[in-house]
Amino acid sequence: MKCMVIDGNSIINRAYYGIRPLTNREGLYTHAVFGFLTTLLRLKEEERPDALCVTFDLHAPTFRHKADEAYKATRKPMPEELRMQVPVLKEVLDTLNIPRYEMEGWEADDLIGTISRKCEAAGWDCVVVTGDKDSLQLITDRTKVKLVSTRMGQTTTKDMTPETFRAQYGFEPIHMIDLKALMGDTSDNIPGVPGVGEKTAMDLIQKYGSVDAIYEKLPDIDAKPAAIKKLTAGEDAARHSYWLATIVTDAPLSFDPAENRVQEPTPAAYPLFLKLEFSKLIEKMGLRPEETAPADAAPDVTVTAERITEESRAREVLELFRKADHVTVLALPDLSGVIADCDTGADTALSAEFFFERYTGDWNALLNALFAADIKKVSHNVKDLTRTLLENGLNAEGFIFDTALAAYLADATSGKYEIGQLFAGYFHTELVKPVHLEPDAFSLLGDVTAAEAAFHSYTSAVDALYGVLAPKLKELDLWDLYATAELPLCRVLAEMELAGCRVDKGALVSFGEMLSEKAAALEQGIYNMAGEEFNINSPKQLGEILFGKLGLPHGKKTKTGWSTNADVLEKLRYEAPIVGAVLEYRQYAKLKSTYAEGLLKAMDPDGRIRTRFQMTVTATGRLSSTEPNLQNIPTRTDLGSEIRRMFIPAEGCVLVDADYSQIELRLLAHISGDAAMQAAFTTGADIHTATAAQVFHVAPGDVTHEMRRRAKAVNFGIVYGISAFSLSQDIGVTVAEAKAYMEAYFATFPGVRKYMDDVVAKAKEQGYVETLFHRRRELPEIRSSNFNMRSFGERVALNMPIQGTAADIMKLAMVAVEKRLKRELPEAKLVLQVHDELIVECPEPQAEAAAKLLEEEMEQVAHLSVPLTAEAHWGRNWLEAKG
Repeated sequence: MKCMVIDGNSIINRAYYGIRPLTNREGLYTHAVFGFLTTLLRLKEEERPDALCVTFDLHAPTFRHKADEAYKATRKPMPEELRMQVPVLKEVLDTLNIPRYEMEGWEADDLIGTISRKCEAAGWDCVVVTGDKDSLQLITDRTKVKLVSTRMGQTTTKDMTPETFRAQYGFEPIHMIDLKALMGDTSDNIPGVPGVGEKTAMDLIQKYGSVDAIYEKLPDIDAKPAAIKKLTAGEDAARHSYWLATIVTDAPLSFDPAENRVQEPTPAAYPLFLKLEFSKLIEKMGLRPEETAPADAAPDVTVTAERITEESRAREVLELFRKADHVTVLALPDLSGVIADCDTGADTALSAEFFFERYTGDWNALLNALFAADIKKVSHNVKDLTRTLLENGLNAEGFIFDTALAAYLADATSGKYEIGQLFAGYFHTELVKPVHLEPDAFSLLGDVTAAEAAFHSYTSAVDALYGVLAPKLKELDLWDLYATAELPLCRVLAEMELAGCRVDKGALVSFGEMLSEKAAALEQGIYNMAGEEFNINSPKQLGEILFGKLGLPHGKKTKTGWSTNADVLEKLRYEAPIVGAVLEYRQYAKLKSTYAEGLLKAMDPDGRIRTRFQMTVTATGRLSSTEPNLQNIPTRTDLGSEIRRMFIPAEGCVLVDADYSQIELRLLAHISGDAAMQAAFTTGADIHTATAAQVFHVAPGDVTHEMRRRAKAVNFGIVYGISAFSLSQDIGVTVAEAKAYMEAYFATFPGVRKYMDDVVAKAKEQGYVETLFHRRRELPEIRSSNFNMRSFGERVALNMPIQGTAADIMKLAMVAVEKRLKRELPEAKLVLQVHDELIVECPEPQAEAAAKLLEEEMEQVAHLSVPLTAEAHWGRNWLEAKG
């Protein structure tokens, strides 16, 4: 039989520092608890223990503290955001039926030691799980220590048995106490023998075995005279340190391994995990709600819909829908089924179910009526539904609320916007077992009853979420942004996705062939320089060639080999010709696989590529593009820019490209209120030249290209919270020079420095940052006691209000542009959006009018203290239209 005992404080501490901060919707930090439970699941899978328990330290002093005030006196207090998670973890363990042990006056280590010996006495094996090497002294033939370590966010374990311990240390596990007695332990403030370090202590214990043996043989031991002198003078310290380092194995703890057998979780685990928003762990642990939940726990989502099959009844229902405050609608992806719920007044509700195969009337006429503007609808993922409706030539009007978009605005970093996840998060109750609402689920081969139950519950859940999220958006001052930008954009993006972008297939094929030839030639050249053939795409093989065979400068070798990433190779570019060839080869290979081949695969039969715009992915509010991603087409190299030449308009048309000019820097000038920066934009000066002139103390006419390049890097770097080190890497100067540039920049634009200080301070105070339009990003990282996490939070605090406001402005501009295009140039259509850039396809005679329209709408959508300028050009391909 096997009992596993976990050092609770040690494992939650490692989880806390190993995972980025997470909070639930109530603002409670949860990442340390989540990390602990993830580790626990893996440990249970690895060890399959018959019994399981967890020990904790208490805040009260132990017998060691009472005997020695210096013991652990230098240890930093537990960070507040970790401290608040310890009681949560204890509550979680209680609901999981995992016993926990803590005892005033005793450390968790002493309880672990006592538990291990009681297990052995009962004939059980014991597995001690900890990140603390103190417990290695407990290793015996029946007790092993599973040592946990976390590096770069990855948690690993190492099984320490008598054999593995002896192999590593060269003496028996019990003498770990003697080792600490000599060398001390700074983390616990155990003094050891002054002047004796780890190397000397290890050597002595390996030779003599114990502190007692060493002092019995003094002064005749095999050691340097200086070491003997230190040992002689430090005997009292050694004896005292030995006592402090010894884990007690007979604490007055009542423990029987048989009483700690692994049990099923209690019913209380499920609602607690829902509250903590551990949806993945709920699934992994197989947690389920109680059969009889409290009646008021959550909205009832088990409504049975009326099955509408006759056209006459459908007309009656539609008329009731038109009179309703709102109708909640969900549809199957192929529109073969729809469920619609509404409150018809006088506390009566109507839930209607429509299925194509059962409906005897005109199905398209029914859908056209349901999705007309005179029925106000609430739904989930309105953009996707709108696209499907328009694709089928149907109405797609009257949407007044999208619960997915609203949940995203309310919590932009959650990443969880599926109906079931949202319902569980807001109501702490799970929907019926989720069913993928695909048409096949409703066929004769599917479980129709289960599918319909899920369909009904999901529709009711969306209605319940509407009741929570609508007031939440108003409470967070997000309603205006939602109503004017996010919701109207659903229709705009749906139409853009359907329009797609035309691509010159022949040119793309030729481009791919050219890339293949170039890559093949480079490949052969690389083999010649290396003196052998190898897999250039294998970092391990490439590292062996560059650093092993050719002896180029390198970093530390890891288990997987030397790093050969782009940053490493760029620094070595001029060390040997092979490095430049590898970098060039990688460029050709990436362009070929990602774009030449990738775009061909994504092309529809009509020669157009239809990307999918994602509205709920980025925390800044920016749109993202997938299947394929058309927003990351390279522009920094001439070769990469050539891909834009492949994007062409329809016959007789041109592409009109409008781009905001330095929108993020203009927003920085506006938000910071810096007079000098505002003056540069107001007078129409080139901001990078103006910055260079100020920073380098020269006249604008004397600014060189290199000065402007460095000033540009500083300008944009400041927006992203860049460090002096990162800036030095970007512009190829020393850290000291980069720091000097930044100081000169702040002296030139003091308002920017004040803004940066103020926005970080405000973010720390309120726990979030927001844009000019009140788009919000929660920032738990900014209050972290971990330096790296806190620094990340500070960088986000600096950047998000700028980048997020730019995203808001672009969304508002897209809505305005689309509205005016339909009114004045109905043959023109928006086809693509890339960050600060909009692309319109229109008949060639309308190019000038479209360009003027784009510039006007983009510039007028927001009123800043500096001009918001956009420049439009047109051409017969995207590259030409860039101007």
